[in-house]
Amino acid sequence: MEKNTLQKLGLMLQGIAVRLTDEIEYFEAMTGEFKSGTKIFPLKLVPEGDMFRINFGGRSIKARSDEIPGLISGFADPYEKVTLTYKSRGEILIIEAEGKNVTMKTKALEEEKDSIIKGHAETGTLSGREYLIKPGKADKLLKAINIMAENGKIRNDMIRKYNQIDHFVELVEPMLRDLTEGRNELKIVDCACGKSYLSFVLNYYLKEVMKVNCRITGIDISEGVIQSSREIAEKLNYRNMDFITGDIRTLLYEDERGKAIQPDLVISLHACDVATDYALAYGIRNRARGIIAVPCCHSELLNQYSYKPFDEIIKHGVFKARLADILTDGLRCMILEAFGYSVSAVEYVSPLDTPKNLLIRAVLTGRFNPWKYEACIEMAKKLDSDPALLRETVNLHKY
Repeated sequence: MEKNTLQKLGLMLQGIAVRLTDEIEYFEAMTGEFKSGTKIFPLKLVPEGDMFRINFGGRSIKARSDEIPGLISGFADPYEKVTLTYKSRGEILIIEAEGKNVTMKTKALEEEKDSIIKGHAETGTLSGREYLIKPGKADKLLKAINIMAENGKIRNDMIRKYNQIDHFVELVEPMLRDLTEGRNELKIVDCACGKSYLSFVLNYYLKEVMKVNCRITGIDISEGVIQSSREIAEKLNYRNMDFITGDIRTLLYEDERGKAIQPDLVISLHACDVATDYALAYGIRNRARGIIAVPCCHSELLNQYSYKPFDEIIKHGVFKARLADILTDGLRCMILEAFGYSVSAVEYVSPLDTPKNLLIRAVLTGRFNPWKYEACIEMAKKLDSDPALLRETVNLHKY
């Protein structure tokens, strides 16, 4: 096989390796045919624990996902044509390499998707779990936010998103019940709301399931996503929802007369990198009774920190990146505690659904603690870093 063709095949296989990591829960098997003249040699790849088993040419090889592109490209070198079929739940990818061409086709397995979703509208279950946002009852909502197709079935490419937002509601429900105690309305702010999945789902759950009045405000710096959210709210007749184009770094939460008031809950789902810090700072600045955040990306601290005792460990990029994730979110929790919040951090979905699966919950239970805040500053100094949440909160205790 030509060198350029092998390189193209390798690039496509790198994409397959990423899918194997991100979508292992839905992966079934990958098969292949390697053709030389009239002879065809089969390949089969199946998951085996945390690794994968490849059977080819009388050999059985155990490999990590990142090793698969190099192995299969190496197998392909002496052959004229290679066809690989990657099968995951509800979908088949077919890669063909021959001559100078490498192509990839996608085929949706409609019958298989029917089997996956079978009975879902009646029972509200999928992948063996009970859902709070149930198809059949929440169809209008799920269609409006593009999770459900017009035929009443959950879109195959949205199953993971559906899992995430439903499990989010499941984890925050006890907090919602505590926040509603003694109140007839909850005031909620979705910071860096993006497409506002959480806002719409929480609004539905509070009003239709818990029978609690609420007023939800979504804030994002992008006028495009704000306009889209307004259109969905109008379509659903959710008049209790407002969407504002603005910078959460400077905004205060206000009532209709422009008076600053305390929100009951500030939420943020997958706000990228320091946008999560801005969301947390918004909650602290407005003294929100509760704050919930699912962070995404941690590049700021990764590009800053150093710690001499760990030099021999973090010289490996993957270890430095993973430690940056922990340090970033650990510092966030410390700062929230310094401002009087009781904090917990949990995995809210399987890492197979998304690697960005940490949920930070904070409930306001006390006052600002200057000694704890000083400990946060000292920790940042030890790491030779200047975290965004420290910069955003450095003067907040003075007000």
